[in-house]
Amino acid sequence: LIYTSGTTGKPKGAMLSHGNILHQVFALQKILPVKPGDRSISLLPIWHAYERSIEYFIFSKGATTIYSNLRSFKQDMRTFKPNHMVGVPRLWTAMFDGIQAEIKQFPKIKQQIVRYFLNISKKWQKSKSTFNGENLLNLEPSVKERLISGIYTLGLLPIHKIADIMVYKKVRQAFGGKFVMGISGGGALSSEIDEFYKIIGINLLVGYGLTETSPVLTVRLFGDNMTGSAGLPLEHTQIKIVDPDTFKPLPVGQKGLVLVKGPQVMQGYFRNKEATDKVIDEYGWFNTGDLGWLTSRNHLILTGRAKDIIVLTNGEKIEPQPIEEACAASPYIKQIVLVGQDKRCLGALIVPDEQAIQERLSCLGVKEEKFDPNCKKVQELIKQELNFIVQNRTNNRSYERIGTFKMVTEPFTVENGLMTQTLKLKRNEITDRYSGIINEMFES
Repeated sequence: LIYTSGTTGKPKGAMLSHGNILHQVFALQKILPVKPGDRSISLLPIWHAYERSIEYFIFSKGATTIYSNLRSFKQDMRTFKPNHMVGVPRLWTAMFDGIQAEIKQFPKIKQQIVRYFLNISKKWQKSKSTFNGENLLNLEPSVKERLISGIYTLGLLPIHKIADIMVYKKVRQAFGGKFVMGISGGGALSSEIDEFYKIIGINLLVGYGLTETSPVLTVRLFGDNMTGSAGLPLEHTQIKIVDPDTFKPLPVGQKGLVLVKGPQVMQGYFRNKEATDKVIDEYGWFNTGDLGWLTSRNHLILTGRAKDIIVLTNGEKIEPQPIEEACAASPYIKQIVLVGQDKRCLGALIVPDEQAIQERLSCLGVKEEKFDPNCKKVQELIKQELNFIVQNRTNNRSYERIGTFKMVTEPFTVENGLMTQTLKLKRNEITDRYSGIINEMFES
């Protein structure tokens, strides 16, 4: 029995059989390159379905799991020099932030060189993805587009190689020097973070699943690691996209509700037939509650949670997660939760990065002895940042603009009950706790 983390409602006990878990072990053995004697490092709690199944898989290959924690993580990476790491998106984001913070400590000229290299490598990676048909915005490029992107990729390759020798190789040393593969699961990884690791030469394979599915349903592969994708279905796993209202199957490329079927689907919820019948139909299809679509090559692209959709008073429906991920990539925003159900526009609760904001204001000639979230300059900076990010998102729609926001100085954490043990935001808990601030936000 493994209980759901309970981001909404009362936790339910998922009944996972030996067969459920063994499917994970055997299926992962065929796609993940773990060898006897390898070392894997993990910060996840051992009772979590993701950690448990990956751990069994690691042991089945004659490899070692090293249990670390946030305090000793950096030292453990240097000491044990792991080959693999299992983590949630929050961990990969924290490591990205740490790398960015170190870059900021460089002399100005060195910072400019590093950012120049990153910019060139980003263009190289984008053109390479287009050439390979792995660009989500252009999955089927024309012959002309492939030719142009191929030429562009070859032209930028020498600079990318120089960047790898001068910069990225040193960054990889922070992973211990023997790092082969990272696995990210337990939540969505922002495209910026995803792309960054690919640029610096870190193999980060993103997977998807739920406690109720033991948990892995899909995972990206070494030779098929498409940025923005949740990967390909594991062996004997079926995925079907249906209309959320009618449950009729939708064609490839059309977004809908994600249903799954396979040997990893749980036996049901412990002593809760009513809840079980709501998610598993008579044919064995499990309703994940997630929204997404399938590519022509069967890659699963997730777009959000069906129950997280925000409906504005004008009837427009908005998936908050993609917008939140884009905004959270800002150096000035540590955490963000969108709100606005039955309101005229979107709003946001923001945990700001006080140090980054003060440094930015200092560059603009504004001196603040103590951080004040209500300071006019701070408010203007965050407003400009939100507008820039949302307006520059691909396929941006006018009603997705964040019309109002409030800053809260206490982070959303496991300790204060606003995050699960696997570092997912408890959206309902957050909106309940800050209901007064949210009401004030929309009244102003």
